[in-house]
Amino acid sequence: MRPNWLRKLYGLRNSGINPSGFHPSQIPFYIILAPLVAFMLLPIIFIFSTAFKPAEELFAYPPRFLVVNPTLKNFTDLFTLMSTSDVPVSRYLFNSIIVTLASMAASLIVSSTAAYALSKKRFKLKQMLFTINTLALMFVPIAVTIPRFLIIAKLGLIDNFLVHILPALAMPVGLFLLKQFMDSVPNEMIEAAQIDGANDLQIYWRIILPMIKPALATIAILTFQATWNNADTSAMYINIESLKTFAFYLSTLSATTGGNTVAGQGMAAAAALIMFLPNLIIFIFLQSQVMSTMSHSGLKG
Repeated sequence: MRPNWLRKLYGLRNSGINPSGFHPSQIPFYIILAPLVAFMLLPIIFIFSTAFKPAEELFAYPPRFLVVNPTLKNFTDLFTLMSTSDVPVSRYLFNSIIVTLASMAASLIVSSTAAYALSKKRFKLKQMLFTINTLALMFVPIAVTIPRFLIIAKLGLIDNFLVHILPALAMPVGLFLLKQFMDSVPNEMIEAAQIDGANDLQIYWRIILPMIKPALATIAILTFQATWNNADTSAMYINIESLKTFAFYLSTLSATTGGNTVAGQGMAAAAALIMFLPNLIIFIFLQSQVMSTMSHSGLKG
């Protein structure tokens, strides 16, 4: 026999918010949304098109949006240059994979537990802490570059692999989104769980996390994009080549072609597509959860 809070949880999780099929009343929405979708697809089409452009089309005037004579030369040149690297490219790729996975896992754990405390627990300075986190959303990364460098240097993390991961633990946008999402989780359900003998860890693991999966998926995508595409950390804090990431390596390709700007731009376009594909794939897999996050800000009791 399930406790009352578990029965409520399963009822909420199994109630869908999207229609099961097409209905004629949706036609006006498709008429409005179809042009918007086509417009938003243009950057993706451009990235794919540019990666396959030969040199004469990359520098054609007026510029062409779509490739006319696609070629794989940009990719063959890119892989040829990779094979001449002093440090194996697999090392850069391995570093990026480890950094991205570790940052995603750590960010989700830290953000969700902190959001749970700020949303459902009572303690002093709770509101002040959330206000400080909200104020942190105002600062763009470039504005905190110098303070961040001083802190990292003080902690002795220069040329340390952890410098890729530790700054990703504090994501103000992640804490803000998860806290706002948790605020809509019914307090009555948590109280019922406590009456049934559930402790904070059980409530967090069995009630909170299943109910905020859409928000967790959104934070996972944001963390993945910020970490996978980050070349600045390797450039500013890492001097040991074997500790640098794949994003940094690809960002330096156009500068390592012996001054050949044309070849460098072709390889840069191919590298941009390679860096973009993982972002596209993870969004495709998690897009349903992201849409749920955007369609409602929480759960109704």
